[in-house]
Amino acid sequence: MAVPDLTPISQTSRIVLPATGSVANVDSANDPLPFGIYTSVFWSAAQVASYSQGSADQVTYVYKKLGGDVLDLEITESQVHAAYEESVLEYSYLLNIHQSKNILSNVLGQTTGSYDSDGEILGALGEVQPGDNVNLIYPKFDFAYARRIADGISEEVNVGGNHTVYSASFDVVAGQQDYDLQNIIRASSEYGDDNTDPDWIRSVGNGKILIKKVFWKTPRSMWHFYGMHGGTNVIGNWESYGHYANASFFHVVPVWESKLAMSEFEDRLYNRYSHFSYELKNQKLRLFPMPVSYQQDKMWVEFAIPVDNWVDEPLDAGDVPRDIGLAGINNINTIPFANLPYDRINAIGKQWIRRFALSLAKEMLGYTRSKFATIPIPGNDISMNGADLVSQAQTEQEALRTELKELLDEMTYSKLIEGDADLLENSNRIQGQIPMPIFVG
Repeated sequence: MAVPDLTPISQTSRIVLPATGSVANVDSANDPLPFGIYTSVFWSAAQVASYSQGSADQVTYVYKKLGGDVLDLEITESQVHAAYEESVLEYSYLLNIHQSKNILSNVLGQTTGSYDSDGEILGALGEVQPGDNVNLIYPKFDFAYARRIADGISEEVNVGGNHTVYSASFDVVAGQQDYDLQNIIRASSEYGDDNTDPDWIRSVGNGKILIKKVFWKTPRSMWHFYGMHGGTNVIGNWESYGHYANASFFHVVPVWESKLAMSEFEDRLYNRYSHFSYELKNQKLRLFPMPVSYQQDKMWVEFAIPVDNWVDEPLDAGDVPRDIGLAGINNINTIPFANLPYDRINAIGKQWIRRFALSLAKEMLGYTRSKFATIPIPGNDISMNGADLVSQAQTEQEALRTELKELLDEMTYSKLIEGDADLLENSNRIQGQIPMPIFVG
């Protein structure tokens, strides 16, 4: 029988990393990148060219570092390009996380946007437009989170807050001690006059109102203070009416004393002359003592109309929103951070990217070699080091991530302030040891 001709068609392995990379192969139509983020039309031609050159150079770097000129490397050029893309995205991810920690408390409630499958900004709710990279901008600091908390606290002490406080009055009925303020205000909101309605009319509905204050007021306080014949900056000897006639005996007093006396009279009218105290449970008001016909005929109440914390207050036609930020940034997921532009990554970042991409390529090579633990040859076999390569690569990747995270943690804005404070303190200590020169005139 004739011996067949076994001369191989190719003398080299079909899967082997070339010594140099090609810019044209970075994202070719036949072998595209997994995401193609940095070679898309989103970026300018100069940016794409810069990225492609960096990815092509990475092929040569991997070839040399992993000994490709001694032993074939069973990975493709395309795999190195994919590793380089992943490295740039990993660097962008870690930097964006770092910047999110720096600024989140100051941008809560600010403009957010919408994003495509690559994380690039498509559009925004406010001024941020496609192509803007706010993660590269040094922001203003306005302590948005602290201010939002302060709004909630200040509302409880009636000096501001998130809800508009309205005022309304109701008639006190002789012989009626209990009043349902919820029903009184709701009834007024349902049957108000469109032409003269206050702002809160038809905003109550079935919602539960929040009573802030119950009080009565009188127009007679200044009459009590000045008496019948008082004048500006003149008072009838304070409250000694009866011992002296206020029409015949006066003291000229400073303005501050007049203001103090007026305040005392106001307090006296509210606390002593009203004759009323009350008990408020939810929206149920009980007056003490039982009202009679000759007493105060009207009471006043201040209240708010709470809404869900993630919903704006009800607005009348033509009104502008009373609150901002409910549809804005609420956590790192809605911060308008896109992928870092490749041309804005400096030498420090690009070296980290090269090292991380090398580790990823080593991991790919290890997985390839792990498919065949040994390769039989005549009289012996060859052991592959796939498992060792995978283990080394994963350890290197973790070390690189830790290195970058620790470096960034030392450079948060709060850490920079601490460093500046230490520098200033140490500088003052040094200055304190320098003898002061004696000036001779």
